[in-house]
Amino acid sequence: MRTLFFSFFLLVQSFTSAAQELPIWNDQFTQSNVSDWLLKKPVQKAGIYKDAKRQQIVFYNGLLKRSFALQPDFSCIDFTNLSNQQQLIRAIQPEAKVTIEGVVYQVGGMKGQSEKAYLVPDSLQQYSANNDFHFEEINVSPIQPRINWKRTTWSSVQTFTAGQHVMIRFRSAQQALKNILVEVHYELYDELPLIVKWVEVVNQSDKKITVNRIVNESLALVEEESAVVGTPEQMKKQHGIYVETNYAFNNAMRYDISDQTTHWMTDPAYTSQVNYNYQTPCILEVFPEKVKAVELNVGGRIVSPRTNELLMDSYDRERRGMMIQRMYAAVAPWTSQNPIFMHLVSRNDYQVKEAIDQCKATGYEALILSFGSHCNMEDTSASNIARWKILADYAHEKGILIGSYSLFSSRRIDDETDVVDPATGKPGGAFFGNAPCMGSKWGLTYIDKLKYFMSSTGFNLFENDGPYPGDVCASTSHPGHKNLDDSQWKQMELQKGLYKWCNENGIYVNAPDWYFMDGTHKIALGYREVNFSLSRDQQKILNRQNIHDGTFEKLPSMGWGFVPLTKYQGGGAEAVLEPLSEHLKDYEMLMMQYYGAGVQACYRGPRLYDTDLTKQLVSNTISWYKKYRSILNSSIIHLRRADGRDWDGFLHVNPTLNDKGLMMVFNPTSIPMKRLIQVPLYYTGLDKTVTVSKNDSSSKVYTLDRGYTVQLEVDIPPQGYAWYVFRK
Repeated sequence: MRTLFFSFFLLVQSFTSAAQELPIWNDQFTQSNVSDWLLKKPVQKAGIYKDAKRQQIVFYNGLLKRSFALQPDFSCIDFTNLSNQQQLIRAIQPEAKVTIEGVVYQVGGMKGQSEKAYLVPDSLQQYSANNDFHFEEINVSPIQPRINWKRTTWSSVQTFTAGQHVMIRFRSAQQALKNILVEVHYELYDELPLIVKWVEVVNQSDKKITVNRIVNESLALVEEESAVVGTPEQMKKQHGIYVETNYAFNNAMRYDISDQTTHWMTDPAYTSQVNYNYQTPCILEVFPEKVKAVELNVGGRIVSPRTNELLMDSYDRERRGMMIQRMYAAVAPWTSQNPIFMHLVSRNDYQVKEAIDQCKATGYEALILSFGSHCNMEDTSASNIARWKILADYAHEKGILIGSYSLFSSRRIDDETDVVDPATGKPGGAFFGNAPCMGSKWGLTYIDKLKYFMSSTGFNLFENDGPYPGDVCASTSHPGHKNLDDSQWKQMELQKGLYKWCNENGIYVNAPDWYFMDGTHKIALGYREVNFSLSRDQQKILNRQNIHDGTFEKLPSMGWGFVPLTKYQGGGAEAVLEPLSEHLKDYEMLMMQYYGAGVQACYRGPRLYDTDLTKQLVSNTISWYKKYRSILNSSIIHLRRADGRDWDGFLHVNPTLNDKGLMMVFNPTSIPMKRLIQVPLYYTGLDKTVTVSKNDSSSKVYTLDRGYTVQLEVDIPPQGYAWYVFRK
């Protein structure tokens, strides 16, 4: 498809002539029935249309509609979720806001709307344009992957989701802004109600400028509730839209806590709101708060965070979670990669080769040199590179990926290197107390060393513990940033650059911060480390709680758990699995609950098996997992959280597969358990009958009730598990 390029010089060219090559908008588009996009892919593709009658540009993909008026200036006037016909917009906001040299400028938008509770499109002719950046031209083209993803492991998704990319350029007539361009970018995706938005500022002037802030999204949203009194913190935000950006960190293992960009603002101009003090949180703005000033050289370009805007049609936690997971699969498909890996604790090269051989023998696919092992990726000497290249070549000959652990943040280097606390002017005050600045000479060298080591040895896994967690740095001597005002932005760009490089070079990345949108593959489910020093019986229940809690928004492939084969964080013999042959039942249960959830665990120790019987157990478990790998990597319906009192379990669902559901149930008690469970099968896509088989044995046909559920009697052995497959 060729790129469409249109120039819209306001007051010079008419809308009709400028947009003549865009397809024509038809109001009948939105009158078609919208099926549940989680069950059936919509036929309608993403399209950008012109509505000559109303002088509008319309984004439409069958699931959402977002419309923009062109006069008196480019403004979003309609944002509708077509699944439930919910209108999100109540008032006009600028397309973006940019602060340059300390002055705030509005990009597009209009002024003159007095009633902010609702917007009447026919009143637009009464409004006037803002005085800053005005709409100049639009460019429409197919979405291009922002990361050249090189897939080297199994994944449930093979490609990016298609759609349309729209660039809207704005220019100002003000002398102070001469030759400074603002580009607002949108991506509209096929098959899901998702828009991605970001803003780029381009310096085409003849001097360096300072960009203090970019607000890349500003939406006056319909309020979630009306409360006469109450603070913004006490009132609900808009649940009809889920917002996630690629500017998140915090070591929280959850996006909502890691997010650094989403701000819910009050709107004092909205004078008809119910809240007496105008405290309703009803304007959504997106910007990184701690970025104060970034220098932009002549010819330079600064790109804001990317804002993913996913429209929600339900308050149901399971449904909302599956929608978010579908978003990850669409815009960050590498998150669906899920190699089977071991975490090796090694003291010498022989143990590495032995572990590679055990991985090959049992069906494992990857080996990570764990913390405490004898691999040092910061040692780029010729002898160390040669040593690990030999081992990497050996692994690759066996079809095994290999990589290593590296620690960044939670360590002290020296006063010259560590982040400087702006409150004291001395090293310290970081998220982990003391931590190196990624923009320091040491930090820049650290990145170069890691790239050199991985590219020279052929390592294709990387576990980065304590990546950059958002520390600011008041140093004025670090080469990677100027001062406090740009320190977070510059460090963030460096960290994201490393992960993008890894992704594009086929290197799988585990990292404990939220860098999924910029190339990382996996994060922890969330856990307390000292719990792995508790008894095995305690760990089994706690691990299933972690699985339950950590898979609502994340795909199973996005989280990892932990199994201490040897001592970790204290604990005695009751906490570990070694000798493995003496704890086969516990070993099996720990593997089955993780693999049954589609979640990889870090099996940390010197070996996967110690006897032929242990080897057979591991091999059988991996063979079972690979047989059902597609459904086991599908979204989870959470049936009952583990509590040690009664059964617990979960159900994988995927309407596109032959195995449309797979349920795992567990019995934590010491007596056999028989239970009648109501199994919800709506998200399997089954609507009349279902064939159910237990543990791959005989099957039985059930009729679904009007709620798409079946009553299923399950038998679970003492301190054991059972599994059931659901097919058409």
